[in-house]
Amino acid sequence: MNLNIGDTAPDFSAKDQNGNLIHLSDYRGKTVVLYFYPKDNTPGCTKEACNFRDNYSQLLEKGIVVLGVSADDEASHRKFAEKFNLPFSLLVDTDKKIIQSYGAWGEKNMYGKKSMGVLRITFIIDPQGKIKEIIKKVDTENATEQVLKKLGS
Repeated sequence: MNLNIGDTAPDFSAKDQNGNLIHLSDYRGKTVVLYFYPKDNTPGCTKEACNFRDNYSQLLEKGIVVLGVSADDEASHRKFAEKFNLPFSLLVDTDKKIIQSYGAWGEKNMYGKKSMGVLRITFIIDPQGKIKEIIKKVDTENATEQVLKKLGS
């Protein structure tokens, strides 16, 4: 599915690393940063998660909710979140329903080898549930800065 700026963000329900059921619709009225990442505990994904963690209070002050999504299971997410002290929810999407509904599954090229996998992509969803921005070239070390720049703050 190809989503564009202005589209309604597909709603979903998923468990987070602590077994809590999260619905996107629970966050109406808030800006949501929904970020897709390939795998827990890998270098780029760790940099991105830690960047959101290190700037989390700044995001909270602006009323921004951060949700991470990968195809890893609850136990993997829990270990990742505990190891790096992540203060936000990591959503379990082992069946890739959310990943596919956001078009975050596709061909990747790693060291000249093509494979299918979760694409690193960030969606900024406005308080009305519409897609405000899509960041396809994520800078893992400056993910928060990219988001804030897109939001013009």
